[in-house]
Amino acid sequence: AGVCKFWPPHVHQLQLKVIQSCFLPYLISYLSTMKFSDISKPSSDLLGNDYCSNVTLKAKGLSAGPVSVSVETERSAAGTLSSKIGGKFAYAGLNFDKLEANADGSNVLETSLVPCPGCKMTFKAKKGADLGLEYTAGKMTTTGSLDVLNMSKFSTSACIGVSPAINLGGDLSYNLSGDKAGLSSYNVGASYATGPMFASVTTANKFAQFNVGVLYKVNKDLSLASSTTHSSAKACNVAAIGGSYSGLGSVGTIKAKVGSNGVTSACLVKEIAPKVNLTASGSISGTDTSTFKYGLGITM
Repeated sequence: AGVCKFWPPHVHQLQLKVIQSCFLPYLISYLSTMKFSDISKPSSDLLGNDYCSNVTLKAKGLSAGPVSVSVETERSAAGTLSSKIGGKFAYAGLNFDKLEANADGSNVLETSLVPCPGCKMTFKAKKGADLGLEYTAGKMTTTGSLDVLNMSKFSTSACIGVSPAINLGGDLSYNLSGDKAGLSSYNVGASYATGPMFASVTTANKFAQFNVGVLYKVNKDLSLASSTTHSSAKACNVAAIGGSYSGLGSVGTIKAKVGSNGVTSACLVKEIAPKVNLTASGSISGTDTSTFKYGLGITM
């Protein structure tokens, strides 16, 4: 496509190399086999990741024999410190992906097991307990999850790459008990990538709302993204619009966004030492300085 058949063969080859070097990296980064929950991930990550309003210190990758340990401490607005300790390890083919103890006394357990290629069984326990299954075959990924604590809900999803640029998928949830037993939610979505452009459309609230995410890589340093919602109540609501710039060398990566609620946010992500990252973030509603909030995080 886009190559003139009347040109000499060596010109055809040069054109194809240019197209592949410019566009293929974007397609590979966007369109690897994905779960339906990740169908809008490129744009949502740019608009959502790294912004914070708290002060944290994270130490990851600490080794205690076969266990990888992480410690996260957070400072509240009142000045008190609270910490949570996590770990992960594998034993006899069973992966303990997260073992976490929180300051409030709650615990988190997440495990996974791969019984055969392309198939992963998961178990996640926090306030509830969910048994899950993920299966990938070719360009299609399916998931399923069952609440095994209360036997109250089952959910499933599927996503398939129908072409090198297009992914289609959907999900649904079914309540198994109570007055609301029956189909509780169902939605579909699609994503499309071409060159530096990525776009996704997903439904919400049983097709009552459409969510549109767009990401455009202007160049290797600058990316722009937007998120809009569309419904019968409001034809177009710009949920957020923002960008990321990493072309300032040692300064780090700068991100900024504006939400439909009038809140403007910005953050700076910088590696201040080998394997030590600093994230500084701030937000303000309109021009009211009393609403200013800041966040600071260090990860090592």
